[in-house]
Amino acid sequence: MFLRKTPRKKDGKTHDYWSVVENKRVAGGRVVQRHVLYLGEINSSQAAVWRKAIEVLDDDVGHPRTLALFPEDRCAGVAPDASIVQLRLSDMRLCRPRQWGACWLAGQLWQELELDRFWADRLPPSRKATQWDQVLQVLVSYRLIAPGSEWKLHRDWFGKSAMADLLGSDFGLAEVHKLYACHDLLLQHKADLFSHLMARWRDLFNANFDVLLYDLTSTYFEINASDVAEGDKRRHGYSRDKRPDCPQVVIALVVTTDGLPLAYEVLPGNTADCKTLRMFLAKIEQQYGRARRVWVMDRGIPTEAVLAEMRGSDPPVQYLVGTPKGRLSRLEKKLLAEPWQEARAGVAVKLLAEDGELYVYAQSVDRVSKERAMRRRQLKWLWKRLRELATMAVPREEMLMKLGAARARAPTAWRLVDIEMDKAGAGFIYTLNRQKLRRIRRREGRYLLRTNLTENDPALLWQYYTQLIAVEQAFKDLKGDLAIRPIFHQEERRVEAHIFIAFLAYCLQITLQRRLYALAPGLTARSALEKFAAVQMIDVHLPTTDGRQLLLTRYTQPEPELRLLIQQLKLQLPSQPPPRIATGSVPRHPL
Repeated sequence: MFLRKTPRKKDGKTHDYWSVVENKRVAGGRVVQRHVLYLGEINSSQAAVWRKAIEVLDDDVGHPRTLALFPEDRCAGVAPDASIVQLRLSDMRLCRPRQWGACWLAGQLWQELELDRFWADRLPPSRKATQWDQVLQVLVSYRLIAPGSEWKLHRDWFGKSAMADLLGSDFGLAEVHKLYACHDLLLQHKADLFSHLMARWRDLFNANFDVLLYDLTSTYFEINASDVAEGDKRRHGYSRDKRPDCPQVVIALVVTTDGLPLAYEVLPGNTADCKTLRMFLAKIEQQYGRARRVWVMDRGIPTEAVLAEMRGSDPPVQYLVGTPKGRLSRLEKKLLAEPWQEARAGVAVKLLAEDGELYVYAQSVDRVSKERAMRRRQLKWLWKRLRELATMAVPREEMLMKLGAARARAPTAWRLVDIEMDKAGAGFIYTLNRQKLRRIRRREGRYLLRTNLTENDPALLWQYYTQLIAVEQAFKDLKGDLAIRPIFHQEERRVEAHIFIAFLAYCLQITLQRRLYALAPGLTARSALEKFAAVQMIDVHLPTTDGRQLLLTRYTQPEPELRLLIQQLKLQLPSQPPPRIATGSVPRHPL
């Protein structure tokens, strides 16, 4: 194996992307290269560490050894001894292959966050000896590795995983009524969990809680609104998933600038964004006490009244928030008179102090290039499509539908085009609105921020605002990798518990992601889980000549690239389980 560098040009700059590659010999004496791990952009010290690890790994496997196996039942001249077990190798059976690696990794993350101790104290065994903390670990691991319904976990996934082996238990952890009942035990411990996670983030990653990112998303339910009980949180509202026809709930989330989650809340689906901030400010203050924190939010979340309360509190609650474009229009004349200042390479700002706040008008060269390229691409496509439609001989109603489809595909470009339809026919005239185009060109790649941090460096304020991507990524992970929906639960408390379990799974995922980021930014938690999932556990049944069975439960040896990843993560694989000898045939596993 070796490191391969791939240079690519982006926005006028050359970026070097790195991968771990392995040479494989194929038929005809040819050598082909197999991509093993994508590392992304790494610095020189990280590259040196990876090269050193690869060299050590190659030295370890570079010296072939020849081994010989002598079956005991064919060894002549061996004196009979009770300690000697003679095996019938020709009757060896391999049974129950099951996924082990990703389950083991999930368990390591669970222990690293000390969730085993946290939940052991709060979810004691039941009178029937049900290990509720282990049931919860199964639910969270399932959500992290192969998310789906609880019924699928019970019916299919648990039997194909090594969770029972790793937890020293059996199929009792996956009884379907226990999976559902576990949901009812969780929500009362939500506040304690938030405090526990804050301490672990500080210990593991030296996390800083001076800057908090706040945002909202929604998740919908494909059910009839008439089937929802009165007062339920599942209601119709503004859908970020483009499903206004479905009831939904709103999820408010607070994370650090590194994406480490601190708290979340499930709100009714018709909750307006601007009505959530006051509640969450009080919740964080009650949970973690008063402190000088900077709240970073997107436009539309705070109201003028809430911002005034934040400025007037003792001590003042500091904030940095984006502003709607209407405010930019109001301040544009004043901003034109201010000089541009270079905040950092590629970012220039204008500063305007007004009414105890500081307005930061920021321009990013990279964002200008990106937004203009997107707008040009849309406008080029729309102009071509309008030219095609103008030549079509179709009824008026069909033409209106085609124009509507074009508008939905290119909404940004559509606002720059004036279309005048014939009053009776399907014909139309289209022209480019150059005044709007000039106005949009002036604002592309530019953002107006407002803050009460009047003495801070503008470059730092811009950095705070761009870190909002961390909370957006958290929502993408919850809806993508962790598949928070579809939600099949019917009762509100179990819907909230389902989101609670997804939140726990995200905590495991972000822990893994932070550890991988220190090795190479291009490594993702999902790619690492897929690598570990290749390690299987299998039962080896070896009959003996005296009618007994030797049972060896073994996980398969990881491939070289996975061994490299395990070494870089500083993980230690456990010892193989000890062999067992059973009298007579080994009974079938209850799974």
